Amino acid sequence: MSELSSDIGIGGMTCASCVARVERAIAKLPGVESVSVNLATETARVTWAASQAQEEGQTQQARLRRAVREAGYEPLAAEHLERAPEGAWAGFMPVAIGLMLSAPLVLPMLGDALGQHWMLPALWQFVLATPVQFVLGARFYKAGWHALLAGSGNMDLLVALGTSAGWALSVWLWLSAPAGAMVHLYFEGSAVVITLVLLGKWLEARAKRQTTDAIRALHALRPARARVITLDGEVEIPIEELLVGDRLVVLPGERFAADGVVSEGQTQVDEAMLTGEPLPVHKDVDSRVTGGSINGEGRLVVRVSATGTTTVLANIIRLVEDAQAAKAPIQRMVDQVSAVFVPVVFVLALVTLLVWWFTGHSLEVSLIHCVAVLVIACPCALGLATPAAIMAGTGVAAKHGILIKDAQALEVAHKVDTVAFDKTGTLTLGQPRLLSLNAVAAQPCIASLSVKSIAMSPDEQALLALAASLQSGSEHPLAHAVVQAAKAQHLHLDPSKDVKAVPGFGSEGSVQGRQLLLGSLRWMATLQLMNGEWQANAEALQAQGATVSVLAERTPQGVLALAVLAFGDEPKPGVQDALAKLRARGLRLVMISGDNVGAAQTMAARLGLHADEVHPDVMPGEKAALVKSLQLNPHGAAHVLAFVGDGINDAPALAAADVGLAMANLNADGQRGGTDVAMQAAGITLMRGDVALVAGSLDISARTVAKIRQNLFWAFAYNAAGIPLAAMGYLSPVVAGAAMALSSVSVMTNALLLKRWKP
Repeated sequence: MSELSSDIGIGGMTCASCVARVERAIAKLPGVESVSVNLATETARVTWAASQAQEEGQTQQARLRRAVREAGYEPLAAEHLERAPEGAWAGFMPVAIGLMLSAPLVLPMLGDALGQHWMLPALWQFVLATPVQFVLGARFYKAGWHALLAGSGNMDLLVALGTSAGWALSVWLWLSAPAGAMVHLYFEGSAVVITLVLLGKWLEARAKRQTTDAIRALHALRPARARVITLDGEVEIPIEELLVGDRLVVLPGERFAADGVVSEGQTQVDEAMLTGEPLPVHKDVDSRVTGGSINGEGRLVVRVSATGTTTVLANIIRLVEDAQAAKAPIQRMVDQVSAVFVPVVFVLALVTLLVWWFTGHSLEVSLIHCVAVLVIACPCALGLATPAAIMAGTGVAAKHGILIKDAQALEVAHKVDTVAFDKTGTLTLGQPRLLSLNAVAAQPCIASLSVKSIAMSPDEQALLALAASLQSGSEHPLAHAVVQAAKAQHLHLDPSKDVKAVPGFGSEGSVQGRQLLLGSLRWMATLQLMNGEWQANAEALQAQGATVSVLAERTPQGVLALAVLAFGDEPKPGVQDALAKLRARGLRLVMISGDNVGAAQTMAARLGLHADEVHPDVMPGEKAALVKSLQLNPHGAAHVLAFVGDGINDAPALAAADVGLAMANLNADGQRGGTDVAMQAAGITLMRGDVALVAGSLDISARTVAKIRQNLFWAFAYNAAGIPLAAMGYLSPVVAGAAMALSSVSVMTNALLLKRWKP
């Protein structure tokens, strides 16, 4: 049984210490393999052991919710990010009340600067500050109390203790002062600190909503209802009730409710949400359409092929959510620091209090400096630095057709110094054409490449029909080319039997009672067929850059060659410029191909690649081993290698590379073939077959990692500078509170700058 994963939303987390506490609470549950809590998304991704596979999901969710609640936080539905964004001022009311109550307390400070004495009576200060402290600040007491019960600390505990000390000191000074005496109180410090922290959290929440825009935008692509053709005519139903095989009517301008195949009509479809490509794509009968894309000017009837979680859009959403929920490796350092951060701050605050007191200062002054240390040391920015940047980076990348599956791929991609490409379907169109078919018996002389789509001898047509019949069930690009050539000749295809693929060689099976083989020259050599007059013909075709296959038959006399088939492919538009730009970045480029040396070198020359950058005759099972050998560097540190591929046979190489990039190509039928398998093995998926997106992937990785480092630097630098300044008495609690709130907002704002990125 495989591992299971589940998600849960968590409300009330404020800093890196909260994240650590929730992770510890959930990790104690029986059957939990791993847990990753994301402060920016306020979600947890929990992986259960295989032994829990039989436990009902409802029971698992109940366990999770209870663990979260007992840790002192509010369990939420995992889909809370899908909700429509709230208004710009949502949640501002507590901040507004705090500002109104705190303003009269701060006014005397401004009056002093103007030479005016506007100090309020102590009773009025008490009346204004107390609701802020215990009503608006109740959230800090509640969360801080739960942290104490759990034997840990967090931002809320620091704020609660610091402001309570300031409020209590003010009450004590007020009540112990002689009658009629004017004493300096610190009610404004506690009230303003709480108000500023609330303001910072509100601004932070607004920024968080912007980082989750990508997820909400993807969910918004799904229409709520679909128009289905039934026996009673067209009926609108919720998309949750759609079934595979249903026939949908899609009017101009509407979004497709599910993946499907066009059965009636033609139109232009906007697939920018899927591929990042702004140009509309023509669709007619038998074309595939994707749920969430927008129909153009034509009315279509579409037969549903996938619904719910099996659609392409659902897979995209899942990949983006996985990336945003994951932790980058650099976050482990932050987690280790945050685990000891709050206890260290308490020690520093106590030391500050004692040092000031023992050096002859009053308890009042000593306590104020202690409060400043507690307030300024809140690790909010530390907890947000990494997840905020990852969310912004993965979100903007998804808008441009780059789906980053995991945070590790995002963090490693900028280090890549070698990019290896699979040839067919990645650098080339992946839609080879049959250029020539030469019957062995009829071609004793050297042949040249020629397209025989118009004139073919009856013998050649019969051989083409045999080859196409054998290949009719295969998804291999060369097999598709054979079938298409037969259709162009209007040939009848016979049913094939016992067809099996021979990995890396070709396929064999029975057609019309004849045991046929169709595959590479390498396969024919192992069958000892490379000794006929047709061998020179095949080698001449290879020298011209063709991919050559041989149609053969097993007979009582042995295996006999019947025909030589030559195939040709074309480079993708713009691929030469894309490779040149990668080379300009200082990257080493490699092309891996199963073609012979002649065909591979010919294509490489057309692509602008050098002869030493080509690895021909590589069988599918050998790609992963070749990737590992390319990672070796006898002269220093290992090369960081990215592999770009698009098919099932690329999956091992994608997994073996430091960064795997799966290219989501569509074949001639509009289907993705083996791309889904490649997507699962790769860390990054390119949603359109554009090699330029490879450079875009490396670039967004570099920019995101730069933002993470900037955020962490400022978060650490802020605490490294702020705590000593507060301890030495240079920062009041009010200034410390403002600086603490500003640090979190600045981290979120810096991360949001990534939203302006374009590949």
